[in-house]
Amino acid sequence: MLERVPLLEKELDQYAEIVGAETIAEIREAAAPLRGARVLHISATAYGGGVAELLATHVPLLRSVGLDAEWQVLHGSDDFFTITKQVHNALQGAEVAWTPDMQRSYLERILDNALLLENGWDFVVVHDPQPAALLHFLRDHPSFGGGDRTRWVWRCHIDLTDAKPNVWEFFRPFVELHDASVWTLDSFVPPSLKMDRVEVLPPCIDPLSVKNLDLARPFCEELTRQYGVDTKRPIVCQISRYDPWKDPVGVIEAFRLVRERVPEAQLLLAGSMATDDPEAFRVWEETELARDGDKDIHLLSNLHQVGSVQINAFQRIATVMVQKSVREGFGLTVSEALWKGRPVVGGRAGGITLQVIDGFDGYLVEDVEACAQRVIDLLADPVGADALGAQGREHVRAHFLATRELLDWLRLLGELR
Repeated sequence: MLERVPLLEKELDQYAEIVGAETIAEIREAAAPLRGARVLHISATAYGGGVAELLATHVPLLRSVGLDAEWQVLHGSDDFFTITKQVHNALQGAEVAWTPDMQRSYLERILDNALLLENGWDFVVVHDPQPAALLHFLRDHPSFGGGDRTRWVWRCHIDLTDAKPNVWEFFRPFVELHDASVWTLDSFVPPSLKMDRVEVLPPCIDPLSVKNLDLARPFCEELTRQYGVDTKRPIVCQISRYDPWKDPVGVIEAFRLVRERVPEAQLLLAGSMATDDPEAFRVWEETELARDGDKDIHLLSNLHQVGSVQINAFQRIATVMVQKSVREGFGLTVSEALWKGRPVVGGRAGGITLQVIDGFDGYLVEDVEACAQRVIDLLADPVGADALGAQGREHVRAHFLATRELLDWLRLLGELR
């Protein structure tokens, strides 16, 4: 079998105080016809990046309402993940080589994984390009699904607005075999996709996860100081994977403009190294080079024992949060920051535009100079910054909490069944 991801239990009723009893009742009503249904989510990795964070909450909540849900990950290799990272970049618009050898290597690895997949599932949800071709090798399996045909859903978390045609056309036939596809934004869906069921269901954050639980400010300050950050001075912070699309070097360039006006400011860049992203260390090295030994630019990752508690503290202690992505599927860190009452300066890219309403809970920017100016504006007006953050928290409560995503998926699965 594929590698099963162990998960902590979660109870839906624990969310009632945050989202209200009516929402909890609505979720239970939607789940009732699906009780006992077997649901399998498949992704490339169990650690690092938004998909892993989503599934760590979503699968336990499916179990909490009576579904038999599992999360399994592919058996990959360095070569496989190098290829799929190239695919990821090409589908987001980068120029990459896409050779017959790469295609063959990808399909061989997916075939190996398909042979390990157990049958008996009512629903299989595959996330992003890495497992997209699994159904190609299983569609004629006589017993897959345990009698009734398994319903397959492809969940695309990335922005295909400018996908390279040669790579997308390789994957499109595999995607079109699925019973439905799910996207973050309607604009991400390529016009060439021919499917009867295309859903737009943005992802959400878990307000009760370790990363989002309330933490006392003195605790946040002490934890942050342990990493050499002066909590008495303004802190500009970006939390993200070390990925070129997150533009950490651009954040450093913007920060240097900020410091011309606010000399006491500090920059904190922190994030994880995803296990399916061999490019991360190269981006880290480029970011370290751009940092150029500046003691007021703090560069941290999970390799420095930075985990969910530390990220939570950094987001709460930050004066201004930044997410200067140049291409973004959704960007969970934006909703995380807004939920903690911090305003966000975000790149005008993909799912960030769903979360940051320009001038309401932060600002949308398109270049280094605009990013710097908006950060300067927020640093100069802490009362106004807090007001934007408070509005952001309520925006997230209304649209981007895990209970809303759970309800969306229960409705989709019920209709597919």
